[in-house]
Amino acid sequence: MNTTISPRDAQWREELRKAMPAKERTSIPRCSMPQLQADYRVTNNEEVNLGLSQEQAVTEATRCLDCPDPQCVTGCPVGINIPGFIKNIERGEFGQAAEVLRETSALPAVCGRVCPQERQCESKCIYNRMKKAPVAIGYLERFAADAANAAAKGETSVAAGPAPDAVKVAVVGSGPAGLSFAGAMARLGYKVHVFEALHEIGGVLKYGIPEFRLPNSVVDVEIDSLRAQGVEFMPNCVIGKTLGYDDLMEMGFRGVFVGSGAGLPRFMGIPGENFVGVMSSNEYLTRVNLMGAGRPGWATPVIKGRRVAVIGGGNTAMDSCRTARRMGAEEVYIVYRRGEEEMPARVEEVLHAKEEGVRFLTLHNPVEYLGDEQGRVRAMRLQRMELGEPDASGRRSPVPVEGDIVEMPVDEVIVSVGVSPNPLIPNSIEGLEVTRRGTLVVNDETLETTLPLLFAGGDIVRGGATVILAMGDGRHAAEAMHRRLAEDIK
Repeated sequence: MNTTISPRDAQWREELRKAMPAKERTSIPRCSMPQLQADYRVTNNEEVNLGLSQEQAVTEATRCLDCPDPQCVTGCPVGINIPGFIKNIERGEFGQAAEVLRETSALPAVCGRVCPQERQCESKCIYNRMKKAPVAIGYLERFAADAANAAAKGETSVAAGPAPDAVKVAVVGSGPAGLSFAGAMARLGYKVHVFEALHEIGGVLKYGIPEFRLPNSVVDVEIDSLRAQGVEFMPNCVIGKTLGYDDLMEMGFRGVFVGSGAGLPRFMGIPGENFVGVMSSNEYLTRVNLMGAGRPGWATPVIKGRRVAVIGGGNTAMDSCRTARRMGAEEVYIVYRRGEEEMPARVEEVLHAKEEGVRFLTLHNPVEYLGDEQGRVRAMRLQRMELGEPDASGRRSPVPVEGDIVEMPVDEVIVSVGVSPNPLIPNSIEGLEVTRRGTLVVNDETLETTLPLLFAGGDIVRGGATVILAMGDGRHAAEAMHRRLAEDIK
């Protein structure tokens, strides 16, 4: 990424350094995110984190030391110019801060809310070497994006859009990978068409992440920004069914990016998984988030258990258990086969779940679900586990404690143990190479598949990852496709 700054920017950065030396900056404590009280927020779907005030944001931005070699940028999968946007916040230039973000990120308001900054950009912050809390990069990203969106509210902003004879490219899926790719290609002047199987644009951002963590209105603003750049969206269009790959070629698309995600839930293959009341997180969250289950005026059915167990320890498991509390469950348990320290979920999500009354039953693993005479789940049998040697990921492997099995009454079980790619795309396009896990094989550097000018990224390649990693794939694939198309045009 080019982080060269103009003489003017260099001048005001130097002025900021003189106004407050590094010693004073490092003495400022990291800000805390204001949030709704737990006893109130479990009664509704309002966003839990309330965002920073202008004063908080400017103060937090002042902590940034503007390092000559900013390592925070290396921790960002989309390569955001982090010092650039933060220093604009420090100056009070919030709109300019958002512009810096949008140079590389199509969804800054989304990323500021759901990205695991503590494991990425913030983990590289120089403050960590000082044994101090890193700059709250995620909070500041959210602030800048929200401030710019609020300032533009009510205004009709239409970019120049692609030229009439612009090269057409197709995007399969409107999740984070597809939206990132679409934004990058639109900036490069291409005519971008995004095909989405569902009736709502946004993919996992809409069906998978609850509104108390990522409001749909925030996603819609980001999508409208892409529309203003000329990106066209086609919902209710299943590539592989409604339209095939050959159809896209006949429609004049020169390149295709597949970002169809991994919406096929995994189960554990244990007895009793077919009982009524046992479902995947995908089904549960889609019914509630996208189809309005449990809300006035919506007819979508959903089970509302009193005693609910969520199996798993990732962010989706946290979303599920916190949703269950909002759906009226009196007791909600996270059941996880490792210890809490090994959970892949964000620390903030774990903390919020605990604040909302979710109980954590770690080092336990279900081995069987038990049902009643009507075929509904009534209990589960749990195997107690202990941690053994580290596995390939570096986490200690859970091993059963022989003979130590307990029975626990439940009336709803939500399984959140991972996802797999939907086989529709791989099975419908001849010539695509697929791994044994069902993911598409791509060139590691370009993300091009085994078919020329068909690229892929996100969960259809990774099998299940974060929003920001999917966005990084979309941006990198766009750059690679642009190079390939430029070569073909020559």
